[in-house]
Amino acid sequence: MKDTTDKNNKLSLIGSISLGTGVMIGAGIFVLMGQIAELVGDLFPIAFIAGAVVVGFSSYSYVKFSNAFPSSGGVVKFFNKSYGPGTTTGVYSLLMYVSMVVAQSLVAGTFGAYTLRLFPESYAGYASILGILLLVTAYIINILGNKVIGATATFTAIIKVGGIALLAIAGLVASGFADITGDYIPQNTETLPQGFGFVAALALSILAYKGFTTITNQGGDIKNPHKNLGRSIVISILICTLIYVALALAVAGGLSIPEIIKAKDYALAAAAEPVFGEWGLWFTIAIAIVATFSGVIASVFSASRLLGMLSNMKQVPSLKRIGNFKNPALIFTVSLAILLTALFDLTRIASIGAIFYLIMDIAIHWGLFRHLKNEVKFKPIIPLIAIVMDTVVLAAFLYIKYLNDPMVLIVAAIGIILILIAERFFMISHTDDDGNMPMGMENTNSKNNKS
Repeated sequence: MKDTTDKNNKLSLIGSISLGTGVMIGAGIFVLMGQIAELVGDLFPIAFIAGAVVVGFSSYSYVKFSNAFPSSGGVVKFFNKSYGPGTTTGVYSLLMYVSMVVAQSLVAGTFGAYTLRLFPESYAGYASILGILLLVTAYIINILGNKVIGATATFTAIIKVGGIALLAIAGLVASGFADITGDYIPQNTETLPQGFGFVAALALSILAYKGFTTITNQGGDIKNPHKNLGRSIVISILICTLIYVALALAVAGGLSIPEIIKAKDYALAAAAEPVFGEWGLWFTIAIAIVATFSGVIASVFSASRLLGMLSNMKQVPSLKRIGNFKNPALIFTVSLAILLTALFDLTRIASIGAIFYLIMDIAIHWGLFRHLKNEVKFKPIIPLIAIVMDTVVLAAFLYIKYLNDPMVLIVAAIGIILILIAERFFMISHTDDDGNMPMGMENTNSKNNKS
């Protein structure tokens, strides 16, 4: 992105909110709506409200971190402050990184699902191929440099946010408010206690808001960051909640729950056609393509920069130029996203991303509560509530996946174990005889450099 370190180029509060909202209202909303309906039935609009409440408590820790330590390092900086450089910070930072790559794969798959609505159903199996082509395109654009990325980011954000908001409002006007009774019981949760599926579904609705964590990366690029960074996070979440709920109500008014579940990979397009006709379908697909295209480009940029930062901090092996490859972090990021897109469907990709994100989120709150009481002013009860909420949602979601799709748990567990083992061995590889680990950066934490 453009260098905005100069005082005259720093983001205002409104500019920061615009950027944050553009990041948050991503392509995930185009596919998550159907997946949530699959767990909660006609209560899925309410699930977005409940998800916003959970995210509201979670955002408290990020706001406090951002106010105390405004930095372009964002979440990695927070982990380093909480746990010190070493295995713990590395593992949680890599979970954040992998969750970002999973989000790329989800967005790429969504691009394929919506684009194929323009073609006969016989082409439905090519969604992952289109997603892979998008990821390759994103790699090429990122190689071209920050100016190309920055030039497209603002323009596409306006189209994306404005288009989705227009779609939500027009849908409500055309179809009216849907009846939300809670009587429909999805097949996936019919044998479970009442409300269990709703709690589990919050893992996916939280995923629709996870983009707020990237706002913390604005750091020194925003005017008066100690105040405005936190305000930007809170206001962005509120704006997204209004748009998500309005959009969910519009979809519920246009389609029955079985129809939404059947078309879960392209629910918004399916809902637009009966309400607005063919033009509405084309408009929705166009917005989805713009949102997914811009979302993948921005996500690849952010994730590769995060991996590069971890390399500079010696939390992962060196990723300096290898041979003719100028940016190994970018190559690795795109390659991993392509692998996920090729191997898993959208439901599994979203599930893996939700699991990794919630684990990382719990670590953020615990780090603030347990290790930074003397450095950051905060009310301890709020991060504790956030930990409880995240834990309950994660436990419910894991149990439902155990019943319906245990492969998700196996893949997630293997991923976490591999990250833990690899990070631990790497830490040992540059630990001296006294137990110190030169991290290539000044340790600003009170902890010593030990794993």
